[in-house]
Amino acid sequence: MRIGLLGGTFDPPHVAHMAVAEAAFRQLRLDAVWLVPAGSPWQKEGTVVTPAQDRWGMTLAAVEGIPYMEGDDREVVRPGPTYTFDTVSGLPDHEVTLILGADAASRIASWHRSAELQEMVSIAVAPRPGVDPYTVAEAVITRVKWLDVPQLDISGTDLRERALAGRSLRFLVPEGVWRYIETRGLYR
Repeated sequence: MRIGLLGGTFDPPHVAHMAVAEAAFRQLRLDAVWLVPAGSPWQKEGTVVTPAQDRWGMTLAAVEGIPYMEGDDREVVRPGPTYTFDTVSGLPDHEVTLILGADAASRIASWHRSAELQEMVSIAVAPRPGVDPYTVAEAVITRVKWLDVPQLDISGTDLRERALAGRSLRFLVPEGVWRYIETRGLYR
């Protein structure tokens, strides 16, 4: 099975994540795209992160009703820091494309077992505002497939700050995610 893995903190999952997942599915002719929330994101050490179970719940809400997208909780249930290398190693029967924003791709060399990981997957990259494609080319040691997707300047940090200021996240996150946030009282 040809799957795209879109990992992230998903705090919260937003419309830019969904646009990138959709673009990867269509342009790369994948069988499915899995959204994989990080259980304990090592890149976020020292910052406050919404509990993994809520990020998992929002991920499920984001993909609800989309037959070719699903949430995958393997990083949420795995104890300790979550590394993409471990996740991909657990998928030996799949042809995996790692779906990254250009910001993440430009830092891939710092990832746990990065060179080995890059040998195991194809890499698809979505352009991001303010990220020079040259920095991605320097960091990624394999061929990059660039996705044709609008550069939506949306980040989880900005959305959390917006919510804390009392502004609505509706239409910036999938409808199910917005309902989950409202019901659970997140980001207040």
